[in-house]
Amino acid sequence: MRTVVHLSDLHFGRVDPRIVPSLVHVISTIAPNLVAVSGDLTQRARRSQFVQARAFLQQLPFPQIVVPGNHDVPLFNVAARLLSPLAGYRRYIARDLEPVFQDEEIIVVALNSARRAILPGGAGKLNEGQVGRAAARLKSAGPRVVRIVVTHHPFELPEGHGEKHLIGRSQMAMAQLAAVGADLFLAGHLHVSHVGHTAERYQIAGHSALVVQAGTMSTRGRGEPNSFNVVRLARPDITVERLTWDEGRQTFLPSWSEQFQHGPEGWAALPPKVKLPAIPQLSS
Repeated sequence: MRTVVHLSDLHFGRVDPRIVPSLVHVISTIAPNLVAVSGDLTQRARRSQFVQARAFLQQLPFPQIVVPGNHDVPLFNVAARLLSPLAGYRRYIARDLEPVFQDEEIIVVALNSARRAILPGGAGKLNEGQVGRAAARLKSAGPRVVRIVVTHHPFELPEGHGEKHLIGRSQMAMAQLAAVGADLFLAGHLHVSHVGHTAERYQIAGHSALVVQAGTMSTRGRGEPNSFNVVRLARPDITVERLTWDEGRQTFLPSWSEQFQHGPEGWAALPPKVKLPAIPQLSS
């Protein structure tokens, strides 16, 4: 079994400092095989915010997959936005914008969807070269390996969100990634937790991957408290658990979970386990 902690939209510069020590402690207790951060590490791509984000990541002594988001591109510094949009991210977070993690059970490929012309709130996009390289990486893994894609912008949307939030060129990307058996898509951007299936949007015979979206760690909530995901993977099973900030206890606690299993048509939710009532003991 492999355990992946999935964080998104940290937005250092707009983080409640009370949550950070607890977040580090809870993740350290989980001791994941991988920490995946799906973008927007900063609020406005400022040096001080990147420094805070880097300090946070350095407190997590686990393998990491991190991708930039649209907020990691400068907004008000037009010259930097046009000439070197991700220079701050590269300097303080990671040189590699599309890292890969692989072991005997999972392969995780990151795709950078952040673009210099995208204003906050808009969707990013992918190009064919990026997707082709990611697909080749996924294809190279063994048949029992769970294939995971990490982007900032989502491939599927929760109810009530318009198409403008969908990652650009998603149909092209999904066709290539489905062809090599992508199992799980991790994303953020909307500050709303969500789990769905690619088959709801992309009609690809025999393929239905999971789409898991993380909430935010910032004060820029969208009607739900700060949260992150813990994904446990052991083909043919995946369990997604959400941990949510509990204001009363001042820590992150499990608030939701669901189990999925891979079958002929792809990944599907298992029916919830029903606890049978105890059989009353007959008196003698």
